[in-house]
Amino acid sequence: MPQKIVTHVRFPTSLGQHGSDAMHTDPDYSVAGGDVIESAAVPIAVVCAVKALSGFVVGKTLEEIVGDFRGFYRLLTSDGQIRWIGPEKGVIQLATAAVLNAVWDLWARAEGKPLWKLLVDMSPEQLVSCIDFRYITDALTEQEALDLLRKAQTGKTEREEQMLKEGYPAYTTSCAWLGYSDQQLTQLCTDALASGWSRFKVKVGAELEDDERRCRLIRQMIGPDKTLMIDANQRWDVGEAISWVTSLAPFRPLWIEELTSPDDILGHATISKALAPLGIGVASGEPCHNRVMFKQFLQASALQFVQIDSCRLGSVNENLAVLLMAHKFQVPVRPHAGGVGLCELVQHLILFDYISVSADLNNRMCEYVDHLHEHFTSPVVIRNAHYLPPK
Repeated sequence: MPQKIVTHVRFPTSLGQHGSDAMHTDPDYSVAGGDVIESAAVPIAVVCAVKALSGFVVGKTLEEIVGDFRGFYRLLTSDGQIRWIGPEKGVIQLATAAVLNAVWDLWARAEGKPLWKLLVDMSPEQLVSCIDFRYITDALTEQEALDLLRKAQTGKTEREEQMLKEGYPAYTTSCAWLGYSDQQLTQLCTDALASGWSRFKVKVGAELEDDERRCRLIRQMIGPDKTLMIDANQRWDVGEAISWVTSLAPFRPLWIEELTSPDDILGHATISKALAPLGIGVASGEPCHNRVMFKQFLQASALQFVQIDSCRLGSVNENLAVLLMAHKFQVPVRPHAGGVGLCELVQHLILFDYISVSADLNNRMCEYVDHLHEHFTSPVVIRNAHYLPPK
């Protein structure tokens, strides 16, 4: 039976400017955690919200919860009082993710499997029964989700074997945090190239001349054939974003990430349309708080790359809905994975997505950052710039 133990841990990442970007110049990463509550981003407020939700968990068996996982998800997100500080967004949704991710972890442990394997081995009917389709049936019905999962059964065994052998492609954000000096950036990029990395993300958005210098430096180092992405962390207004990114177009970024307010769906659509002739896509989703937001981004053709977050959405349950919607709309998923333990979490989702949903690696890769893994008993394993499936 779950225990009611919740803690808060903070890491002084600001001392080395790790995680620094245009909006967060002195970031200290933090996590809510405990014996059952395994993960969530942000500090004490999440711990308080987890405690508020704990009454729905304590006293229930694992079998009761997963036997009606859709119902349990809706129970957590529909409380008459708690719902007022959501619904399904902000701190309360992070807490929901913490509780539900812990349940998924417990379920996988009970089955003696890593989470990705638990998901891969589930039938389409079992998977769909975990998803709350409320508010998204105009974009994805339960029957459509079943059809997509059933279609992906073909070749599933071969894809699983491929992942176990090769791993899932990754890109690195660790070389070019905004607070790093050019010397540090150069050294880290040199080391990454020597380790086989071919996809690099650069933080931008503070000063245009500084962005141009740093992007030029990175592009010169990695050459014309490797992939460059840029990330502004919500820095600009719509018009400013179009103008700024147009100035950076000569460095051939594949995408611009989080360029304006994460809630501005129509703004993202406007920017996407303006940048399309430059061959630059728009990526977002790290701060996207629920499946309804993703539904609208996809319906409005506002994103060319979907970036799910393991803890921002309502855990694995809601991520399943977004993975299936993205597949229906044929938009590749490239997850966010910075923070504390997000690489450890999201690796399970990307493996499941490839093996059981998308069956496609074209234009797909997952973010990787190289700090804070030493705090985990089972840190991610990266080989040749690929995530190796945890066992």
